[in-house]
Amino acid sequence: MECWMQTVKVDDEFQKFVMRMNPPRVTVDNTSTLNTTLIKVDSANKRGSLLEVVQVLIDLNLRITRAYISSDGLWFMDVFHVTDQHGNKLREDHVADLIHQSLAPRARSFRSRRSVGLQSVVEHTTIELTGRDRPGLLSEIFAVLTHLNCNVVASEVWTHNSRMASVVYITDQATGFPIDDPHRLAHIEHLLLSVLMEDRDKTSANTSVSIGATHTERRLHQMMYADRDYDLMYLNSSNQLRKPQVTVENCSERGYTVVNLRCPDRPKLLFDAVCTLTDMQYVVYHATVIAEGPDAYQEYFIRHIDGCPISSEAERQRLIHCLEAAIKRRTSEGIRLELCSDDRVGLLSDVTRIFRENGLSVTRAEVNTRGSQAVNVFYVIDSSGYPVKSETIEAVRNEIGKTILHVKEDEYWKTDAQESGKFSIGTLFKSRSEKFLYHLGLVKSYS
Repeated sequence: MECWMQTVKVDDEFQKFVMRMNPPRVTVDNTSTLNTTLIKVDSANKRGSLLEVVQVLIDLNLRITRAYISSDGLWFMDVFHVTDQHGNKLREDHVADLIHQSLAPRARSFRSRRSVGLQSVVEHTTIELTGRDRPGLLSEIFAVLTHLNCNVVASEVWTHNSRMASVVYITDQATGFPIDDPHRLAHIEHLLLSVLMEDRDKTSANTSVSIGATHTERRLHQMMYADRDYDLMYLNSSNQLRKPQVTVENCSERGYTVVNLRCPDRPKLLFDAVCTLTDMQYVVYHATVIAEGPDAYQEYFIRHIDGCPISSEAERQRLIHCLEAAIKRRTSEGIRLELCSDDRVGLLSDVTRIFRENGLSVTRAEVNTRGSQAVNVFYVIDSSGYPVKSETIEAVRNEIGKTILHVKEDEYWKTDAQESGKFSIGTLFKSRSEKFLYHLGLVKSYS
């Protein structure tokens, strides 16, 4: 063991030396192609380099229409064709600097990072939650945080195959600073775990609390993978018609496993696939990505971290299921509701309670605070499994306020510009939430 550790240390030091002698070269080319910007990255290779570069690009909300990746040996060379969210060439010149920073020798190695995001300032307390998804779960989580005097600054929630994962950033309601008292944090964690646990599924619920920020989407992939949302026991047969096409075959003459992936294109698809391959301890040696139409095509030549291709049918099937899950867990099912209003304590608890009382389940959520404004997105479905009725959406909008909550879906879900409404606390349904909080010991009585 001691000899192995010394070998690893020597390899790490050699890798750092190579990086110092051969710093990353990043070029941004706006002239070679008509409709896209070319970003070329040449650098000494290290584990996780591809993920770090792709992560910078998706953090900047860039769309990758083509990519050519090669990382045999000690060097990798990547070429990305990118546009902004509107399909235009880039105008900013800071992309190269950000990629340089992510690959710089002074940066911590990928193996030791809890996250590889661009966020670094410690401003919040981070809560990570995983468990079985059920109607009203998000409402109960936010209700508990509100009664514990926690202000939710930001959050993202994913659901897939009956599983839920969420990263929540909170501050102390009174001070606006991170919560660092260990006894209070333990109490928060205990009560949230009580929310997640069900009689039939107590062992799969999990919570963790830390100080600081993490790369949210990276952590959500890691959390759902660790929670085995790809497992066949969770698969919902009603969604099988929308499965992405994934094939995995060995290329015996070259010693690689070849992964082919085809599905409807969407933002961050490349990031989702690379996250999964990295989490499963595979190394991408070569890859081609084409996403210039409605469908995206990706081909990867991979080996396991030990240098071997896939060696069994069980491993091949597991990789297929994991890639399918990675693609589908970000796919948004349901009606998109956008909420923009003045932020206040308890806003999320009130809004999600209204969803629940009107029979809606949240399948995905993105919560953000910009200054004094709350800018939130929710995807909702009918809790009973039926299509969401327009009357239900209108009833929810009437309670929350038609100038606050907007529907962004097809033309069937149009907002009425002639009508407006104010958020009225008196219209909130309280009985179920108060009963739930009463059993947790957070309120003395309920009506």
